[in-house]
Amino acid sequence: MDPRAAAVIRVDAIWLACEPMDMRAGTQTALGRVVKVFGQARPHHAYLFANRRANRMKALVHDGIGMWLAARQLNVGRFVWPKEGNTLALTRAQMDALVLGLPWQRIGEAGVITLV
Repeated sequence: MDPRAAAVIRVDAIWLACEPMDMRAGTQTALGRVVKVFGQARPHHAYLFANRRANRMKALVHDGIGMWLAARQLNVGRFVWPKEGNTLALTRAQMDALVLGLPWQRIGEAGVITLV
């Protein structure tokens, strides 16, 4: 990431909502969904949502002053999105893999082998 961009949008925590969201949603609708699903929108937290087919994703980030809404669409393939559960916390490395359409669940502690 460009260091100048990191100074503008600080993200301390990344949250993923498992239920699909309509990608026509704008900032206010996405914020309403964040409050409904996560209880509140915390400063410097990113909230990720995907559509039903998991080929589009939106991220809402509260920077402490206002809201940023970003969208990403994969031309081929789908995001690896959980179908069960309500919400998940992601690490930065997991999010980096997720936005590329890679199996992010295998990165970090989730990929640790404890039994042979």
